[in-house]
Formats: sequence, structure tokens, C-alpha cells
Amino acid sequence: MTAVNGLWFLADEAAQRAEQAYHRAVDTYGEAPLERTYEKRVSRARFRTLTERIRDSGTPYGVHTLVHRADGNLLLVRHEGVDLWVLPGGGVDGPESFRETATRELDEEAGIEAAYRGLAMLNRVEISCRGCTTWGVLPVFRARAETTTPAVSDPDDEISVVRWFDPDALPDDTRDREDLIRAARTVI
Repeated sequence: MTAVNGLWFLADEAAQRAEQAYHRAVDTYGEAPLERTYEKRVSRARFRTLTERIRDSGTPYGVHTLVHRADGNLLLVRHEGVDLWVLPGGGVDGPESFRETATRELDEEAGIEAAYRGLAMLNRVEISCRGCTTWGVLPVFRARAETTTPAVSDPDDEISVVRWFDPDALPDDTRDREDLIRAARTVI
């Protein structure tokens, strides 16, 4: 019973941190034009990992950037760990702000410099496991590329390819494909 109670307490701490992170993001970067709620059912071990991330930074999956070129094409990276095309992004390191994380991850995963223009999306991720629930934020910044020749320099060796795509022709194996198409039309 102690393990369940400890997990419940951790989940409660995480939810409080998520609430703070959400309000800080809105206060700092403004309202996001798109918000969505994702629901994830996970194993107990994965729940603990994600909940600890949320408790530490407010976000279970880090911060991402929806970056586009002048022609409207979007930048995606091939993440080998999930075998999908995804937006460049990743976890918050220590005291980094969400924007600092987005900038660092874009540089590491794609070698692109960009002018940031606020949030494209500020999503809620609800995570559950056998009666325990919590939530975290998933900030996605919008940015316009200042350099357009990508180069992978990912220290985690998760990213294998970086490529520009027409938003109306994103690969079928793009994570949250329909949401990205909608976001591209809204913020570009």
C-alpha cells in the first residue's frame, strides 16, 4: 500500500507543478492558438518516470518547436527511439526555461537557428496507470528558420534524419500528424 500511496503523492506533486508550469507559460509567452488534451495510459514504471519529469519541470515529454521556412515547409526529425517523424524537441535540463530548452533542442537535433514567435500549441498530457493520474504540459513553440540547412548533432543519438516537408504532405508516420497540419495552417 505504501508504494501506491507514494505514487499518488508523487502524482499530486506533479499535477501541482504542471499547473504552475501552464500558468507560467501563458504569462510568459501568451495564449497558444491551439490547445489539445492527449490521454496516455502507461505502465507503473513509465508512470513513475513521467510523473518525476513533470514534478521536476512541468512537462512529461519536454518542449518542442514547430519551425518553418519562408516557403511554409515544416522541419521534422526522424526519432529512432519511437520510429516516427516528430518535431525537434526534448527534455528540460535543470533550470532552463521552456524557450531555452526549445532553442537548445532545435540546435542539437537539427542544427537550425530560428526566430521564435511565441507558442504554437500548449497541450495538456493526462497520464494514468491503475487508478493513479496526473498531468503535464507539452509546450510547442513556433519559429521561423533563420538558417535552413539542417545538420544532426544530437548527443543522445536518437535523431537520424532532418528534413523539410510541405505541411500538406507530412509523412503518414508523423507523430500527431493531423494536429501538426492544423497548427501549421494556424500559425504560419
